[in-house]
Amino acid sequence: MINHFGDRLINKIRLTKSFLCLGIDPHIDLIPKIFQNDKNILRNVEKFCFSLLEVAINKVPAIKPQIAFFEQLGPEGMKLLAELCIYARAKGFLVIMDAKRGDIGSTSQAYANTFLGEKAPFPSDALTVNPWLGIDSLEPFIQKLKITGCGLFILVHTSNGGSKDIQELKIYNGMKCYEHLALMLKPIIDKHKGKLGLSSIGVVSGATFKEQSISLRKFLPNAPFLIPGYGAQGASANDASAPLVKDEIFSGLKNFGLINASRRILFPEDSYSVNNIKEWQDVILTELDKTNNELINAKI
Repeated sequence: MINHFGDRLINKIRLTKSFLCLGIDPHIDLIPKIFQNDKNILRNVEKFCFSLLEVAINKVPAIKPQIAFFEQLGPEGMKLLAELCIYARAKGFLVIMDAKRGDIGSTSQAYANTFLGEKAPFPSDALTVNPWLGIDSLEPFIQKLKITGCGLFILVHTSNGGSKDIQELKIYNGMKCYEHLALMLKPIIDKHKGKLGLSSIGVVSGATFKEQSISLRKFLPNAPFLIPGYGAQGASANDASAPLVKDEIFSGLKNFGLINASRRILFPEDSYSVNNIKEWQDVILTELDKTNNELINAKI
């Protein structure tokens, strides 16, 4: 495979010595006043996002734009998202598009064409996908990653409390719904391992369900994990780090996954009392370093 995503992810984690995924969630009502000098909301969001990325260069291996925050801004918001993807990849970030797409046949193919690969309108290194229409709905995405070297993160056990309404249901022989999904995904994940042992197909496993994450890791040893729920949703660094593993090359550095953090880094309390963007970036950098250190020192 060309530029296998799993290999690139491991190398990027080793290079930055971080497994923090920076969520790009520009909540309009939370953006500090120093970015709101312009009456044009789009320009304010643009300045906020690019100022954020400037701070994070070489500090984190990946960013995760949440597409909804750009969709709500209309066509110009989507244009901004495309520009953000291009800029971030040029600066060395892996871009994981959090779009949670999922459909069948040609519709899934269109989604794959939209997000995966350098020639996509919104060029991303990986995409979050929703598998609940069935395993066949994943096939167009899988075929696309073979061509582009991109990756997928499949929703298996999400971090929201309501996830247990369906994902925790026992369906037969005591097996829960999310466990049955993992069982079906295992051969697909294992089939797409790279040279460094990590698959290009990973799973989303919420830090707010620690025991389930640990169980999934044991069952899916080759899958990269994308772990939401740390910080604002209540999970601790130890909870979030639970399904990670020690890196064989860099002793003590955790690997085989990314822990997402967005609001705790994007909107710290001290960021609202600054006088200019430079001061704001200093606050964000402090929070970024603090979060990285907290995760690195977490127990697994």
